[in-house]
Amino acid sequence: MWILGALIVAMGTAVYIELGTGLRRSGGEKNYLEFIYRRPEFLVTCAYSIYAVITGSAAANSVVFGEYVIHTLGKEPSRYNTRFVAFLCLTFILLIHGSLVKWGLRLQNSLAMFKLVILSAIALSGLLSLAGVDGFAVRPGYEVPNNFQWDKMWEGSRSDANAFVTGLYNVIWSFVGYSTANYALSEVRDPVRTIKRAVPMAMLAVTAVYMFINIAYFAVVSKNDILGSKRIVAALFFRNLFGEKMERALSVFIALSTLGNLLSGQFSHGRVVQELGREGLLPFSAFFASNKPFGAPLAGLFTQYLVSVAFVIFPPPGDAYLFMISLSSYCAALINTLVSFGLLLLYTSYLRAYDWNPPFHAPKFVIVLFAISNIFLVTVPLIPPASGSRTYEHLPYWSHAVVAFSVSAIGIAYWFFWVKWLPKRKGYRLVRESVLQEDGVSRLVYRKVPLTL
Repeated sequence: MWILGALIVAMGTAVYIELGTGLRRSGGEKNYLEFIYRRPEFLVTCAYSIYAVITGSAAANSVVFGEYVIHTLGKEPSRYNTRFVAFLCLTFILLIHGSLVKWGLRLQNSLAMFKLVILSAIALSGLLSLAGVDGFAVRPGYEVPNNFQWDKMWEGSRSDANAFVTGLYNVIWSFVGYSTANYALSEVRDPVRTIKRAVPMAMLAVTAVYMFINIAYFAVVSKNDILGSKRIVAALFFRNLFGEKMERALSVFIALSTLGNLLSGQFSHGRVVQELGREGLLPFSAFFASNKPFGAPLAGLFTQYLVSVAFVIFPPPGDAYLFMISLSSYCAALINTLVSFGLLLLYTSYLRAYDWNPPFHAPKFVIVLFAISNIFLVTVPLIPPASGSRTYEHLPYWSHAVVAFSVSAIGIAYWFFWVKWLPKRKGYRLVRESVLQEDGVSRLVYRKVPLTL
């Protein structure tokens, strides 16, 4: 499954490199969807703006951060203490990125390097354990794994497409960020050269580390412990190799690496919300487009903060983490389906007038396979799981899909009301103009021009 997930992400990386080198400005998927799907005017942007807020939620990773912090303190993670720490984490990210931008970015970049070191250390320790090196054997008192025996490897597995896609969502979620550079291309020096070289190298490095991490976990932690640990497998890995005291101490490192991921994700998605504000499509666009008062996208960050906190608090216990990942992954699959099919359309006679000729071209079969894989990720969750299998403990199996389509419906309804119904009722048309704000930020505004003129 990890290999399949990595292949899907690799194909997605190629697709987004082509789009990023062809449209070299910040905004990511918003720019690509607007460029391809130009009619009806503003429809795709209105629908995407709602998706951007939902898929930018950091709730899932903040819950993981909370679990590792509570575990480090020697307490049992529960619904309340985990979510309270997650809330504090999200608040800290809002404050540092919203008021101390340079320090937030420095911390984010430092933790990104720190995360790579920690993951590499885990992978190396696991390989040394697998090779039987002294000092890296599973300690007495803990179950010695036999995960690499062929009959044990597939024990308990079931051929349920719904469960398979749920697992695939978790794998792809681990690679989230492969298109993050496209959100801020305007701020990248020599974006074409950078995105063509840096992104593939980063994805290869991350994929290799993840593969070795999985081997390390299976070499040190038994299958029963992995299934029972939910999301703190790394803590069990440290316990089995170095004992309980080191387990708690080293769990701090996992929490810090998760914090780095949260800092990066929240800042980039805060920028996306700001870009939507600059497009003039959000209510109170001047507020969202502004860099006031600290030279940061505070309004966008605060929006992400509110959404993330809501998803931390409201999902029922036992389902919160999986629901948040499934919802974000489902929304991303819907967008990737439109993006990949749209890219294929650019090579047809139907959109030949768009004159699409970027400096990098993804192979056509890669684009097709990426589109098909996302259709699979979108359709299978609508199929009922096998008898005796449950996607969630309390929620219906289709919950995340229905919420994702509801988000789309809200965006379409907003577009219809703002672009179609209201102008027709009031007798005006919308004309887009560019204005410069007091803080030096340019944004688009929509002027109402009476139809009689």
